Amino acid sequence: MGMKSRLVLASKSPRRVEFLKQMGLDVEVVPSGVEEDLIPEAPFPLGRRAVIKHALDLAEAKAMDVGCRYPNCWIIAADTIVYVDGSILGQPKTSREAIGMLRCLSGREHWVFTGFSVQHTGRGKGGREVVQTSVKMKTLDRKETEWYVRTGEPFDKAGGYAIQGIGSFMIESIRGSYTNVVGLPLYELIRMLIRLGAVTISERGFRVVT
Repeated sequence: MGMKSRLVLASKSPRRVEFLKQMGLDVEVVPSGVEEDLIPEAPFPLGRRAVIKHALDLAEAKAMDVGCRYPNCWIIAADTIVYVDGSILGQPKTSREAIGMLRCLSGREHWVFTGFSVQHTGRGKGGREVVQTSVKMKTLDRKETEWYVRTGEPFDKAGGYAIQGIGSFMIESIRGSYTNVVGLPLYELIRMLIRLGAVTISERGFRVVT
């Protein structure tokens, strides 16, 4: 399969794709086949170091998985984790799970970690980083929680909410990167792409270096 672009996103997340295209970058989407399981046989409560390592390792595994298939391209991969009380909140599969997650976050501060990896296997170049943001959610009443779950928005979102969507009404404050909470910390990612020589900036904007 030929690549129109030398920049590949190893994710099918429409939010991550939109971010990169918003920056003017021509990106191909090739989802990774790496399983996104939670940390196996991990003790409770989970420490931050374990959560950060998991996000970084998973992002790198995704990048290398796609990079082995497309060694002449720059690969971007990411993994976003919502963390509270020593636990990871994944993507709810049922309304009951979504309600449980929102009740857990209601009126409290939690953390969002995104590990990301940029790799070019053909050149043997790459890097990885994790970004963390603190998010404070308002106290939700039962009616608000059940209504939000009925919108269907929580079901493909870590932690069961979308800060960039309807769920924005629940967010009291954040400390740190907003784009990190959406799923791709743009400031840190672009900084890495430039440092690695994957992207440069010209009069027309950001350009992938071939």
